Amino acid sequence: MTLGQKLAWDDTVLPFQLDIPDIRGRLARLDGTLEGVLKQHEYPPQVEALIAEMTLLTALIGQTIKLRWKLSLQVQSKGAVRMIATDYFGPEADGEPARIRAYASYDADRLTQDPPFAQVGEGYFAIMIDQGKGMKPYQGITPLTGASLSVCAESYFAQSEQLPTRFSLSVGRSTSPGEGESWRAGGIMLQHMPKASPFAAREEGAGEVLQASDLVQDDEAENWARVNILLDTVEDLELIGPSLPPTDLLLRLFHEETPRVFDAQAVRFGCTCSEDRVRQSLSIYSARDIATMTTDEGRVTADCQFCGAHYDLDPATVGFEADAGE
Repeated sequence: MTLGQKLAWDDTVLPFQLDIPDIRGRLARLDGTLEGVLKQHEYPPQVEALIAEMTLLTALIGQTIKLRWKLSLQVQSKGAVRMIATDYFGPEADGEPARIRAYASYDADRLTQDPPFAQVGEGYFAIMIDQGKGMKPYQGITPLTGASLSVCAESYFAQSEQLPTRFSLSVGRSTSPGEGESWRAGGIMLQHMPKASPFAAREEGAGEVLQASDLVQDDEAENWARVNILLDTVEDLELIGPSLPPTDLLLRLFHEETPRVFDAQAVRFGCTCSEDRVRQSLSIYSARDIATMTTDEGRVTADCQFCGAHYDLDPATVGFEADAGE
């Protein structure tokens, strides 16, 4: 793929490599995917902005996982926004889109007019990777820190992965001629790759929270500092604007570093909930437990927080005693 080739770049993540040893990145643009995530609930603007940023982070980080793997990001806090959860489902096969879903729980009466990240209090940022049945899941956490979710993610990679990482993100609502207002998001992720796998398990302690600059060796620091300075010059409109292809943006930022791009990964809003999964989740309960979950109308109901799907089940057909009763 050449940098002169025009891409259908909305709802894609474009991986790239700079002509500098061990520095790689991803550039993402989300619009329809973001609308799919946010329209499931009527979130206040501050919460929408946080979910949009978290969804963009998930797309950038998730692009690296393998087919059929699942990556989850989660924020748990004592603030007005108690939790933000996202899932990235790797493509089922090469050439297929990845799927993203997200939701947040919050206390509406505690929200303020302060910036979105001020709605998040003390807590932690976590990344989890599910490699499939029979494989041990990976999980790493770090305290919430800094002034944005992207700074929390940078601290996570520095602390839990010893992997220098930088994000530059932009999220917001835009209006196109003849169309209504909609959310758009765009961002760039840079990483200085180690000699070992970035998601290898490491011992975690309660020491000082590291930043990306703490991890780069002296002989690599100049290159890392230069690409970070270049990244700092990017403007919000360049990240989310509909008229600048990602390849042109990479050339504008890193032309002296000769960026090389690879196949873009398409992403879509998507959920994996189903009646079978609901039944499976209820299979650990006895008939007595199921009775406590049964509504006055004599039904067991469940709602998916991610996509809003509603499930209405006969209590006699769920729980581990259901089959025995047939």
